[in-house]
Amino acid sequence: MATEHSDRSTVPSDGDVDDYLAAVPDEKRRADAQQVLALMRDVTGAEPRMWGTSVVGFGRQPYRTADGKDREWFAVGLAPRKAALTLYGLTYYGSNDDLLGRLGPHTTGKGCLYLKRLADVDAGVLRELVTRAWATNHQPGP
Repeated sequence: MATEHSDRSTVPSDGDVDDYLAAVPDEKRRADAQQVLALMRDVTGAEPRMWGTSVVGFGRQPYRTADGKDREWFAVGLAPRKAALTLYGLTYYGSNDDLLGRLGPHTTGKGCLYLKRLADVDAGVLRELVTRAWATNHQPGP
């Protein structure tokens, strides 16, 4: 699938994931992001890649937009934002409500899961969310 990125800012980049996370200013957010990175590496068996300057993604998920453009995104990912640790790909289309009900304190967006503190959520449930999302979203590429 051909992918056009010229009109998007969040595209795969050559940034160093470990250096990026090591530079997160908030110590707790940095530690949480590093733990989730390790979890995603373990579950996916893949190496992460920077997307733009502030998102870490694993795998690939091609899709077609409503206007017919072929795009590519990552299957699962994370971003240590100031307000919350953002996990991508875990809640598409209202999926995984059964697990979200057991996760612990969180909020969701269209495909995002927002965590204030990793220690406040059930680690086993989070692992299952990542496992399901990877199985559903990841499409090995050429």
